[in-house]
Amino acid sequence: MQTKSDQDLVKDCMTELCRQAGFLDINSMVQRDYEFLSEQIESKTGIVISLSTIKRLLNGQFTRIPQIATLNAISNFIGYTNWQDYKTKSKMMATAPQSLVSPTMPVMLPHAKIKFPFQRVILIGSAIMLSLLLLISTKHTVQNTRHASFSITHTNENNLPNTVIFHYNVDSIDADSFAIQQSWNKARRRKIFKHQYIMTDIYYEPGYHVAKLFANDQIIRTLDVSIPTDRWIFYAKEEFGSIPQYIKFDGIQGGALKISPEQVKASLVNTDKDQFYVMTYFPANIKDSSDNFIMKCRARTHPVKNNACPFMMYEIFAQRNFTYFISNARGCAHTLGAQFGDVLYKGDSEDMSALCSDVLEWNDIEFIVKARKVTIRMNGKEVFHTQYHESNGLITGLGFISNGLPEIDYIDFKALGDVIVYNNNFE
Repeated sequence: MQTKSDQDLVKDCMTELCRQAGFLDINSMVQRDYEFLSEQIESKTGIVISLSTIKRLLNGQFTRIPQIATLNAISNFIGYTNWQDYKTKSKMMATAPQSLVSPTMPVMLPHAKIKFPFQRVILIGSAIMLSLLLLISTKHTVQNTRHASFSITHTNENNLPNTVIFHYNVDSIDADSFAIQQSWNKARRRKIFKHQYIMTDIYYEPGYHVAKLFANDQIIRTLDVSIPTDRWIFYAKEEFGSIPQYIKFDGIQGGALKISPEQVKASLVNTDKDQFYVMTYFPANIKDSSDNFIMKCRARTHPVKNNACPFMMYEIFAQRNFTYFISNARGCAHTLGAQFGDVLYKGDSEDMSALCSDVLEWNDIEFIVKARKVTIRMNGKEVFHTQYHESNGLITGLGFISNGLPEIDYIDFKALGDVIVYNNNFE
């Protein structure tokens, strides 16, 4: 039997991926179907694959094998550990006997000793295991997913908290269980049921979230949920994912955007505990690309308690993935981190010490992204440069996060073509 090429294996993998996602006829897929497929891949694997790449993979329009991250994502989506795992098991299945008991196999008589080559025993065992795996996979694959509906309405525009009403219909879907997850946080997943069509949930933070509709453990629909504020919001959190405590803000103080210790205490935040202090701005009008911008600012943080490693996190929020970097004292480089789209950096496994600074003093920051190429400048000096591959979509907001109280002297935030996203000298 002729061994399949890598190109053929990619096509087979994409066909199975579409089948599991509910698309049985690839030729009838439209733009929205490609978008849905991209969202499902991102939700399940954490890897963003562009619509153009998905179309090329489905149509076999590629001469070179795609990036390994893409191959790992599509293989992982259909249940394999990575691309190599998929290749190995696919080729093993292709060379396995078509029947576990061949018509030409000798009959086993009492006391007769039949000798089988060791390799054939392994091959038969592997075929049995793969057949069982395929049987289990097929059994739990959700059917008729295209008949599901999923939409939202808001109850509290541009304010927090914000209850969102999810409208759904899963009556035609054959599955054991259903759920809606409001964002990336799995703790915010709630069960729903057939013949019930509304579920309400509360969003405590502003932002741009991707809600997910599950049948069994399979994502069958995703929905973009924008929670804007059109003003600066301040809050404290004991950890990411926890419910925030809002901090009342009276306005610009002393020519800077900041929150004072008195305001924190007046808002009944327990400053004896370690807290993340968040300062964010999410406009309702989303129109500029997060793949091309320049954000300049002058910032510092004030300690609330004696933290060994004070830090400042600068983040540009977008529709897809995260775009941020952390700066802290040079002796704390181990705790640094950054993410730019599909590229993640961790200070405990990479040298990121160039991003260190004295965050208790004023620092002039330039956060630049041009055609997905990232440059970070601090106090006039370039300290970091990288690039990412898949688009993050539109700019949805701006934020500063610290274990102290952030203070911003000015912000000059522009998108491609010198379009102003946000500009203020806070005078």
